[in-house]
Amino acid sequence: MIFRLLQSLTLAAALSLSAVFAHAQEEPKKFTVAWSIYVGWMPWYYIEETGLMDKWAKKYGIDVELVQINDYIEAINMYTAGRFDAATMTNMDLLTIPAASGVDTTALITGDYSNGNDAVVLKNGDSMEDIKGRDVYLLELSVSHYTLARALESAGMTERDITVVNTSDADIASAFNDPAVQASTLWNPQLEEVLKHPDAVKVFDSTEIPGEILDILAVKTETLEANPELGKALTGAWFEAMSIMNADDAEAKAAKQMMAAAAGTDLDGYQVQLDATELFYTPQQKLDFLTSEQAEKTMSFVTEFSFRHGLLGEGAPAPDAIGIELPDGEIWGNKNNVKMRFNNHFTQMAADGEL
Repeated sequence: MIFRLLQSLTLAAALSLSAVFAHAQEEPKKFTVAWSIYVGWMPWYYIEETGLMDKWAKKYGIDVELVQINDYIEAINMYTAGRFDAATMTNMDLLTIPAASGVDTTALITGDYSNGNDAVVLKNGDSMEDIKGRDVYLLELSVSHYTLARALESAGMTERDITVVNTSDADIASAFNDPAVQASTLWNPQLEEVLKHPDAVKVFDSTEIPGEILDILAVKTETLEANPELGKALTGAWFEAMSIMNADDAEAKAAKQMMAAAAGTDLDGYQVQLDATELFYTPQQKLDFLTSEQAEKTMSFVTEFSFRHGLLGEGAPAPDAIGIELPDGEIWGNKNNVKMRFNNHFTQMAADGEL
């Protein structure tokens, strides 16, 4: 009798464990993505809020959570520390934060390039030459710093001709109202606010360096390689949102209004920012732009700037210390230290209708 009771209990326990294991196997893999407020990344808000992300994640049997992080640099730091599987960032920040920290990272979606969204703004001046000798308020070692360096170069100057005052992106717009602040470099939506100041004059913007500031959704290479379904779901959701935005109908208007409100502006204000952004609305537009030649040209400027400012990691011997995989698979830079990758594979699938 006791033997039969033990046998029954053992069988019940085994069945219970089997049920637990079966349930665990049914649970979809979960991935987390960090994004920050910027015109080119607001579609991720729309994708999350409208259920597009859930739709595409379900198609590939996974769970993807899109998380808004208010501090842009902190979001990248959290990604680099392993808190997120993916995050929005520019090409320069991808190189100088995760890649320089040894985190092999893939630019899964290059959604656009800044075409006026980053700018140098002065009071009491109307040209870049007028910036000489001034304190320039910006987020140090960010793309704003890069924009300033390129602007100074265009006017025959260097950073020795000015003084950088490090200012967070959260404070940069309000700082411009201080009479002592006479020069600033910043991006939208803060740029839009600063340009409302009666004395603000934009003396340089990213239209003069087209294609150099890329806005990216970056994913850990190891995670992407082990879970291609994540790349498919993110790419599919992104280009469906692009298709909706690119239409001339009520749905497109409603989508932009939703993004505008989340970005703290109205539809007209958001459209101003969109007009300064070269969005790749179709997979083919992205493929046509982000060739290996373009990627190498863009990153040559970025790596030089980053090396000069010591952003490529301790002891980096040269601008090409970090290897960069180009869209065709060729390696530019150090082949033994590849930590940044441009990947057109999933975008090509989207272009071919294979997602």
